[in-house]
Amino acid sequence: MQLHSMWENYPELKKDLAEVLMTIEKNIQIRDKRVEENVKMLIHAGGKLLRPAFALLSAKLGPDYDRERAISVAAALEVLHMATLIHDDVVDESKLRRGQPTINSKYGNHYAVYTGDYLFTICFKILSKHSDSISNIEFSSKNIEKILMGELDQMRMRYNLDVSVKEYLTRISGKTAQLFALSCYSGATASKAPRTLAVKAWNIGHYLGMAFQIIDDVLDYTSTDTGLGKPVMNDVLQGVYSLPLIYAMRGRKAEFGPLLLKKEAMTDADLAELIRLIDDYHGVEQAFDLARKYTKKAQKEIAKLPAGAYRDQLSKLTDEILDRQI
Repeated sequence: MQLHSMWENYPELKKDLAEVLMTIEKNIQIRDKRVEENVKMLIHAGGKLLRPAFALLSAKLGPDYDRERAISVAAALEVLHMATLIHDDVVDESKLRRGQPTINSKYGNHYAVYTGDYLFTICFKILSKHSDSISNIEFSSKNIEKILMGELDQMRMRYNLDVSVKEYLTRISGKTAQLFALSCYSGATASKAPRTLAVKAWNIGHYLGMAFQIIDDVLDYTSTDTGLGKPVMNDVLQGVYSLPLIYAMRGRKAEFGPLLLKKEAMTDADLAELIRLIDDYHGVEQAFDLARKYTKKAQKEIAKLPAGAYRDQLSKLTDEILDRQI
């Protein structure tokens, strides 16, 4: 099973992540072959599997480590993530995901929504095989609600020139950081880690998720579509204003407004001018500085964990999130 090349430097983790994907695939059993095909396509689309990786590493925190249980928890988290991606693509009317046509662009919104819903059922199906540990895993409606609220906040703030840094951070805290935090925390609690360590794992995941999303948003302004696997500046065209733009636009609505209020009708020349303005006002640099601060916070928490190979890998992966190009 082909995994992202980043895992070549983590042979044990690579083996476990391959098991995560196989666990997901084994649980895909549905009569509708189109839904099955959609799910398997997403499984093999080359995602980085960061959330399950952090769950697997965090499972080493507790005294009751069980590889099969850790893999199941990691698989359930990845399935939950996949479900939110599919629904996100429907809302954003996205055409590409990981360099491939989205399910909604190929088969329409109905099939995409049904596929996402089916994945939610698979998430809990996988967890049900380890019912003894589910009570310790924070797969509660409260956490999923926070993820969905982040998505709703994004919809609510579309094309809003007054969006603030605080509002942006609140949005990504729910949309992205919540699932990273849940991954680390669930891995820790699945192995019965002490409460103090589980809380540290949650904090690590939160800071990681914040840094990850900020860097993802920076890449929307600095990468080519070949690297990202999606159209660059797609967020702007959808009216989703992320941190580099928010920083650059502060106190300068008169300069940015005439471009942004064209909405989806923005031309390539308009986008080029927008990039120039963001560069002139150091929007990308300021966003990257904040991502670096969140990374340092994560590293500070990681340093408090008991020594071990898992801690070294957590630290290394955290730096790789900040330094990634795609």
